[in-house]
Amino acid sequence: MLGALLVLAVVAWLVTDDRMGGMDSTPGMDLGGLGFYATVWVTMMAAMMFPSVAPTVLMYDRLREGHLARGKGAPADATGLFVAGYLLVWTVAGVAAYGLFELVRAIDPAFLAWDEAGRYVTGGVIVAAAVYQVTPLKQACLIKCRSPMMFLAERWRHGRLGALKLGTRHGAWCLGCCWALMAALFAVGLMSLGWMALIAAFIASEKLLPWPAGARRTVAVLLLALGLGVAFFPSDVPGFSEPSGERHDGVGGHGSGMKMMP
Repeated sequence: MLGALLVLAVVAWLVTDDRMGGMDSTPGMDLGGLGFYATVWVTMMAAMMFPSVAPTVLMYDRLREGHLARGKGAPADATGLFVAGYLLVWTVAGVAAYGLFELVRAIDPAFLAWDEAGRYVTGGVIVAAAVYQVTPLKQACLIKCRSPMMFLAERWRHGRLGALKLGTRHGAWCLGCCWALMAALFAVGLMSLGWMALIAAFIASEKLLPWPAGARRTVAVLLLALGLGVAFFPSDVPGFSEPSGERHDGVGGHGSGMKMMP
C-alpha cells in the first residue's frame, strides 16, 4: 500500500510537470480553462499530498482488514474510496479557489497592478499564511492529521460508503491544516514545479517529522521571509518570477506572463 501511494505520487509529479510544460508561472497568471485547471489541480494534490497522507491511509487499511476479519469491514477497494474522498475535498476547494481567482481577474482592479499594490498584496497573502501557522486552529487541524488512529477510532464507519465519508472527513481536516499554504502557492505562481515542491516539503515536515511545533514555527518563519521578500525585494527572491507586460491582467500581476499549451 505504501509503495502504491508513493508510485502514484511520483506519477502525479511527472504528469504535472508535463501538463505545466511551456508555462511561465507568475502571480496573477492565467489558469486556463476549468477543465485544464481541474486536471492539473487533482494531479498536483496527489503529487503533493500522497506522501504525507500515507500514514492515515495505511492505518485505515489495517483497521479495515481487522474489521473485515470479524465480518464487519469492507473489501480492499474501500481503501481506494477513502483516498477518493480525500481528493474530492481538495478538488472542491481547488475549484472554489479557481472561481474566486477568475472573479477577481474579471473585475480587473487597477490597484492590483504589479507596479502599484500587486507586490504588496502578493507578499501579504504569504505573510498571512505565515501568521496562520501559529494559530490555535492550525494546531488543532494538524493534531488530527498527525493522529490517524485517534481520528479513525473516533469517526470509524463500515463499508464502502463509510470509507468515502471517512476520506472526506480527513480531507476536511487536511484542508483546514494546509489551505493557507495553498494560498501562498497561488500567490507565488501556481504552475511552478519548484514552488510546488517547496510547499509539499513544508506540508510533509509538519505532518511527518517528530517535532510538529518546531516544524510549524520554522515554516512560519520561512513564509514570513518569503512574503517580505516578494513585497519589498522581489527580484532578489530565488526562483520567483515577477509579472511583466504593459497592461494589468490579474491578481497581483501586470500581465500574466503565461504561455498556454495547445
